[in-house]
Amino acid sequence: MSEKIFCKIYRSERQAGAYLYTTFDQGLEPVPPMLLGKLGELVEAMSITLESDRKLANADVKTVMSHLKDNGFYLQMPPGKIAAEETALAKLAASTIDVLGKES
Repeated sequence: MSEKIFCKIYRSERQAGAYLYTTFDQGLEPVPPMLLGKLGELVEAMSITLESDRKLANADVKTVMSHLKDNGFYLQMPPGKIAAEETALAKLAASTIDVLGKES
């Protein structure tokens, strides 16, 4: 039996094509405030159950599940997005996690 993670997916109104995955029970709580500010208004797009054998349109499900377990969220940028912007958002998220540390 494969592991399951219940999650919510939010669409960024400011960053076209950006989606933020969070665990269903924690919602946006683990997402660093700086990243939330960069993404702008978030609209809940859907709730889904992730399993390792599930296919996602623009992300690797195992990567998403790993990020959800380790950080409580996963940021999906659109395919073909300008590399510099994608890298900057990823660095912002990583640096904010390092600064704030993980809460148990």
